[in-house]
Amino acid sequence: MADEIQLVVFTLKHDDSICEYGVPITQVQEIIPMAKPTRLPQAPDFVEGIINLRGKIIPIIDLRKRFQMTATEVTSDTRSVVVEVAGQTVGIIVDQVSEVLRLPTESIEPPPVAIGGITAEYLTGVGKLEDRLLILLDMDKILTEQEQAELAGVGELE
Repeated sequence: MADEIQLVVFTLKHDDSICEYGVPITQVQEIIPMAKPTRLPQAPDFVEGIINLRGKIIPIIDLRKRFQMTATEVTSDTRSVVVEVAGQTVGIIVDQVSEVLRLPTESIEPPPVAIGGITAEYLTGVGKLEDRLLILLDMDKILTEQEQAELAGVGELE
């Protein structure tokens, strides 16, 4: 059997198109319906606030704002994907979680310099599936070290 990675695939609508993203399932703790976060004063623009997830306070990041994409309405399909980012638990808001799939490693190309405003620093590669392309995200690089330090203080509010 060829080497493969298992991915959680989600979508973000961008202008008139839908972009599909994948993160390794090993970085995903759970997928929850979108809860209304409590806003934090002086938090970065892409931090929507915090939620209480079974007694643990976690920051919620709007991935669309992080990637400088246009905001969209929260729908019944909107989810928070709870992931580990550089050793810290955060929720990322996505438009829809579509599937969990296995992708052969030979189907992964190195990342291009930029895709729709997302710089290569956030990417591990692009996965090719028949007629689809999956943008593979590096969750540890979604936040800068300074942003990680700021959010680390948020989780310590509990």
